[in-house]
Amino acid sequence: MKCPFCGEPDNRVIDSRLSQGDEVTRRRRECDACGRRFTTYERIELVLPMVVKKDGRRETFDRLKVLAGLRRACEKRPVSTEDLDRLVDRIERVLVEAGDKEIDSAVIGERVMSRLRELDQVAYVRFASVYRSFKDIHEFMSELSELLNAPKGES
Repeated sequence: MKCPFCGEPDNRVIDSRLSQGDEVTRRRRECDACGRRFTTYERIELVLPMVVKKDGRRETFDRLKVLAGLRRACEKRPVSTEDLDRLVDRIERVLVEAGDKEIDSAVIGERVMSRLRELDQVAYVRFASVYRSFKDIHEFMSELSELLNAPKGES
């Protein structure tokens, strides 16, 4: 692990802790060259399927891309970073357990929306409006009325 301050590869671990439900190891490190400290996070690398985009392109699943979209949807909402991390962790776990080599981006988007709907309905509507590319106010209102008319346990 290179020091982010001086680029020196030699450093030592000062402290290790499990975090995020014991799925991530947080390590505090100190650079042997410059003496500065920094934190690294270690997680098990899962074999995730390739994502097939709408235009047919294929790319590797990028957790950070999903997280960025969720953060935008949850801006100024009472949703913690830990909640978003757990949401993405669950989606990753489902993808790995399915064992598919490829998955449509639409399937991932729908899974994200269903989990987000349980977490925060305003963030869900924000995410859905971008993800589904509503063409006009009628599509937007249709989504809202579906959300409002859903039984309490479903929304």
